[in-house]
Amino acid sequence: MKFEVTKNNGETVLTLQERKLDVSVSPELKGEFILLCRPSLKSLIVDLTAVEFCDSSGLSALLIADRLMRQHGGTIKLVGVHKKVLALLKISQLDKVFPIFDTVASAHKN
Repeated sequence: MKFEVTKNNGETVLTLQERKLDVSVSPELKGEFILLCRPSLKSLIVDLTAVEFCDSSGLSALLIADRLMRQHGGTIKLVGVHKKVLALLKISQLDKVFPIFDTVASAHKN
């Protein structure tokens, strides 16, 4: 799995550099979320700009990150969500769970 992590003042940006967020990527992504989502982290921004496809295992990874962040009062934000991925989030009503932003800069502001 290809990704980049940038940390800044209690806020971390994980930029996923994969076209698919599916069963081939999600186990490793879940592991990375477990490592990242510590009580010292206040906000996790997941940049999905490169992701064109997501399946249920990808959604499961995002939900694990959400649960881990909520356990210590942190937040998770999604950025650059492709229209196909957004459609899946809406069908599963997860667009109500995850704040979605167009850019990392706009996610930083909110």
